[in-house]
Amino acid sequence: MGRNRNLPFWAIIGAALAAIALAGVFVAWRATRALHQSAQEMRSEHEIRFLVRPFLPPSNVKFEVVSSPDVFLQTARFQNHLYIAGPSGLSEYDLGGALLRQFVAGRELPSSPLVALAVGMLGDSSEPELVLATAGEGILVFDGKSFRQIYPADAEVRSVTAILPVAAGHLLIGTKKRGVLLYDGKQIRELHPTLNNLYVQVLAGNEVDLWIGTLNQGVLHWHAGTSESFGEEQGLPDPQVQAIALAGEKNYVGTPLGVAEFDRGRFSRVLGKGLLVTSLFLSGEELLVGTEDQGVVRVPLTKRRPGLNGQGSTKLAEVQQFVGADSGVYVLTRNGMYELPEHGFGWKEVLKPRPAVLSDRNISALAADMNGQLWVGYFDRGLDLLPGDSRRVLHVENEHVFCVNRIWPDAKSGTVAVATANGLVRMGASGNQEQVLTRADGLIADHVTDVVPYGEGLAIATPAGLTFLDANGARSMYAFHGLVNNHVYALGVSGDDLMVGTLGGLSVIGRGEVRMNYTAGASGLKQNWITAVVPVGDEWMVGTYGSGITGLDRAGHFRTFEKATAEMEINPNAMLVTPQYVLAGTLGNGLYVYDREKSRWAVMHEGLPSQNVTALAQSKGYIYVGTDNGLVRIQEQKLQP
Repeated sequence: MGRNRNLPFWAIIGAALAAIALAGVFVAWRATRALHQSAQEMRSEHEIRFLVRPFLPPSNVKFEVVSSPDVFLQTARFQNHLYIAGPSGLSEYDLGGALLRQFVAGRELPSSPLVALAVGMLGDSSEPELVLATAGEGILVFDGKSFRQIYPADAEVRSVTAILPVAAGHLLIGTKKRGVLLYDGKQIRELHPTLNNLYVQVLAGNEVDLWIGTLNQGVLHWHAGTSESFGEEQGLPDPQVQAIALAGEKNYVGTPLGVAEFDRGRFSRVLGKGLLVTSLFLSGEELLVGTEDQGVVRVPLTKRRPGLNGQGSTKLAEVQQFVGADSGVYVLTRNGMYELPEHGFGWKEVLKPRPAVLSDRNISALAADMNGQLWVGYFDRGLDLLPGDSRRVLHVENEHVFCVNRIWPDAKSGTVAVATANGLVRMGASGNQEQVLTRADGLIADHVTDVVPYGEGLAIATPAGLTFLDANGARSMYAFHGLVNNHVYALGVSGDDLMVGTLGGLSVIGRGEVRMNYTAGASGLKQNWITAVVPVGDEWMVGTYGSGITGLDRAGHFRTFEKATAEMEINPNAMLVTPQYVLAGTLGNGLYVYDREKSRWAVMHEGLPSQNVTALAQSKGYIYVGTDNGLVRIQEQKLQP
């Protein structure tokens, strides 16, 4: 104590100041650390993680492709060749129209349809490359020899809808749910908060003056750090934007009900009222309007009240894109490519897709009849009947055989029941239509979602309940009779038991009466929305929309499966049972395969044209796998994933 009293005054003050300074440094350090940690957390929260990796196609693809029609979506000239992208993949042509190479989805490319392509030089490259957008596997970049993949960790970021290469090596990316993103070669980030949470359809402009067309929110104009929205209240004919063309101070926005003209960023007028616009192109003093069903329509821009001049060619339906050239204008349609010479009239075909076995790509139902013929139902194109040799195909499409939900061959009668959105159609083995049943014939609804043999007749599922059809006529059952929910998606039969999968749970019917209902709140059922039910030995396997697959034994106990009981959707009636396997098609997660002997689930991704597996069938040792992007088959003995 005495020694401290004898310290000089300045020493005491100095020590005190040092202590205060040290405390200040500590406080500042803690504050800086807290700010740094907070900034890291914010970056982590908003960080879009991704990988850039070489894309190496699978080396041992077990699936064989059953050819579906190529669909042309977009084209670009790259390295003096012409490339065309579509759901089936990428095709390379020389400038004379000869096909040079094909890169097929699920084989040389990821198992996802291509939705867009463009030529650009990205920030991680030193030369222009071909940039391709996929529906669910991110971005592909092609240098003419090999592909690399920009693969975001978030599935919503991988769901790309549009791409636009801009200056400084940047790539603008349109998505279904995340709005507009920007890739600069090092990171993927949001372009601006006002452009988030949009379903983007089309992009035009650049990263400082950008027009964004959306699915249902009109068009947005991003410029000067802000965004302006234009919808029906501001003059847009329709909130769905299909195409955008920029021309100096004037811009044109195409919708299913016409074209909106903007002058200096402000709505001016509507052109081509009523046209279902799919693409736009400025050609001199007229606007070329590509349409869904009227070919190419010329709209003069100099008249106060512009007229319309359609080409009237059915070949030019479903116009996808215009391409300007020194010799004239090219138009890409879903089914070909055409040229309009600069000083000529009429469109000349210059490219067309390869011949295909099937009539469409979007498959919704499959079945094999007793003669080994494969029946292929489509989402909106009727059905195909393929004989065993697959050399000739019968296509059936009419007002009833249109949107096919389920195909059930009847081994006893040799007929085939086809459940459609417009009734139940009975067809002969040769594809002839024998009978159509609708509400007028006793069904509880016209829309039939499933059909199975039950008792001495049929059980027919609809969104309004069940109809039983036999020799005594038709009788219906719905919630009033004890059904857990009226909206029935799937049916399964084992002996006298009929399992009814609905939007609100699972009902068990025996001898025509409801014996038991299972719901997620009162049983071990994980999800009320039931999409598929199949008997497997002494139990049932139940597919759901949201919780994958669960098992149900005869005592009413549910069990979960490793891998298969998960947050995923089983597509309606996309389950198949064979003596060795159970197969399940998912919405975006590939094909699930259950080995009955080993009691183990595995997943197959490679070789599928899409991860959205919609239908399954077995015939002559093959398993047929239908997707929303085509059909493949695999020998059952090669099913081991």
